[in-house]
Amino acid sequence: MSPFAYARPSTLAAAVASGARHRSDGQREPGADFFAGGTDMVQLMREHLRTPGEVLDITALPGLDRIEAGEAGLRIGALVRMSDAAAHPIVRERYAAASEALLASASAQVRNLATVGGNLLQRTRCGYFRDPGAPCNKRVPGSGCPAIAGQNRLHAVLGVSDQCIATYAGDFANALVALDAELLIAGEGGERRIPVAALHRPPGDTPWIETQLEPGELITAILLPARPDSWRSHYLKVRDRASFEWALASAAVALDLVDGVVRDARVAVAGVATTPWRLPGVETALRGRTISPAVAREAGALAGEGAVTHGRNVYKVELIRRTVARAIEECAA
Repeated sequence: MSPFAYARPSTLAAAVASGARHRSDGQREPGADFFAGGTDMVQLMREHLRTPGEVLDITALPGLDRIEAGEAGLRIGALVRMSDAAAHPIVRERYAAASEALLASASAQVRNLATVGGNLLQRTRCGYFRDPGAPCNKRVPGSGCPAIAGQNRLHAVLGVSDQCIATYAGDFANALVALDAELLIAGEGGERRIPVAALHRPPGDTPWIETQLEPGELITAILLPARPDSWRSHYLKVRDRASFEWALASAAVALDLVDGVVRDARVAVAGVATTPWRLPGVETALRGRTISPAVAREAGALAGEGAVTHGRNVYKVELIRRTVARAIEECAA
């Protein structure tokens, strides 16, 4: 681990000001990283994949460790622990997919330490990215993407480019996309609000730019909109082993069911895409329909549209079709 300075700002303004410091030539300073649970960040620092000159411990910032309910919905502070969010009665009852996604993530020990805000910003588990000795466009721009012709069984088939096919590793963000959640983001210019679906960027020609966050910006809260009782949601994760494993494919489904008919739908997938990936074609195929195994299969068959495979990950196209179909059935049951 490289040497670094440590600071523990006590106010949000001090944190974003410290995080936004720039070099004199106008380039982003790599030396100011926020730290909360640290479950992913510490590992990256040990592997010299992140080498901040300064670590800003934000665990003392007031008001970011609460879950608050109101008429507009639910506000989850970014410093809330994953386990606490998963166990919260309103999250479990009104936003089941979010609770299920959190419980399907990592291990109980990690969930007791990791924060929901940090979880949204976890880095890919691509073996080439995690190997400091391997080329990787996400880590060293212009060095290449060996996964395209290499070991790519776990890699993405949606949202890929000729620069990167690394899979986004998280579960929680996928559920939040299906639940139409938004983020509150604090920066030097004040506070802004964006959909969770807009946070992550597909790799395109710049795979090293992974999110829409600007230097010094900090996620402060997750906002889940209020929903009528007709809405229900579900998260389904398919993986190589039953716990502490990343998804081969996963689906988050939210359905507005009135008298058994789908009035509206949201479907997002992960484990197969470079970002949490929404499926508008599947949603359209569900609206106005009564869910049956045949309808679920018909809609799920659209989940692989636009997929680009690379050898060993070709199985993911059929897997995500079946995963989406099963998630739709389970959500409606």
